[in-house]
Amino acid sequence: MKILYLYAEVLGYTMATIQALVNDGAEVHVVHWDHKKLTAYQHPAMDGVHFYRRSEMTVEAICTLARNLSPNITVVSGWMDKGYLSVARILRKNNLPVAMGLDGQWLPSLRQFVASLAGRMGYFSRYFSHAWVAGVYQYEYARKLGFDKNSIVYDLYSADIMLFNQAYASTKEHKKIAYPHRFLFVGRLEPIKGLDVLMAAWALLSEVRADWDFHLVGDGSLKPMLASVPGIVLKPFMQPDLLIQEVKQAGCFVLPSRGEPWGVVVHEFAAAGMPLIVSNVVGAASTFLINGFNGFTFLVNDNESLAKKMLAIIESSDAELLLMAQRSHQLGQKITPDTSAGNLLAIGINL
Repeated sequence: MKILYLYAEVLGYTMATIQALVNDGAEVHVVHWDHKKLTAYQHPAMDGVHFYRRSEMTVEAICTLARNLSPNITVVSGWMDKGYLSVARILRKNNLPVAMGLDGQWLPSLRQFVASLAGRMGYFSRYFSHAWVAGVYQYEYARKLGFDKNSIVYDLYSADIMLFNQAYASTKEHKKIAYPHRFLFVGRLEPIKGLDVLMAAWALLSEVRADWDFHLVGDGSLKPMLASVPGIVLKPFMQPDLLIQEVKQAGCFVLPSRGEPWGVVVHEFAAAGMPLIVSNVVGAASTFLINGFNGFTFLVNDNESLAKKMLAIIESSDAELLLMAQRSHQLGQKITPDTSAGNLLAIGINL
């Protein structure tokens, strides 16, 4: 089984699914963007996986690679790279399966209405045989783009479950003794992440925070502004093996994004056993968060709504927080690298 990834940025969770594919006997070839990256993540070498830098690959070179491989399945991360689309078109002409990775949500925008119209006219079927979607919101989008329900598979993204499950196992006894009163944010320090809303909510809680503090992990343009906020500790971007060290001292994960089509970080910290607070536009909440069960959702861009949910965490007993942590961990098992890989491999099985 040969699998070709024509991808944008390779991240830790991408590697978890690729490792599961290799474990299933696949030979994986990954063409990936090595410029215009959003994070500093560096992928490790992996047996059975061949990496190619997009900056070093012309469209002709990628086409040659695809012809030589004749891959059983090809994955294309969306349609933003015209070179990738050219390769996908050739593969489809040869009746080879090509899956479009889709993490976007259907929104009532002019661009998406045009895409929907194009899909109904058969545009996407020229390039893709299947849509590989992150969750239910992405399934809705794929249907709008003209994909038949039998041509859509789930679990595009999975957290590195083994890594974050280990974090949960290694910290749960410690937290039973002294549950950490710390909020944690992990992500890019950019306006799209709703950090201004977060800081406004944090300010509203200044008189009732008790012993709770807040750590932010990441890099971005807002870092200088955030550095001056009282009660906030900033830490730079961390590779996954270092990031899980933050779990031991953190008691609640917060993601206030004003735009988050999916958000694998929600899956990661659910699996790690953290109560969650996320805005109501975060796609992954549909799978990993039950409001009032293992955390809370709040109204996007509403600092008072966020402050209210953070106060609910502050006022919870340690026993209640431990129960939410356990529930998050349970929900975090709903998607794994194995189910992600299994869904992709199912594309190659003829009905």
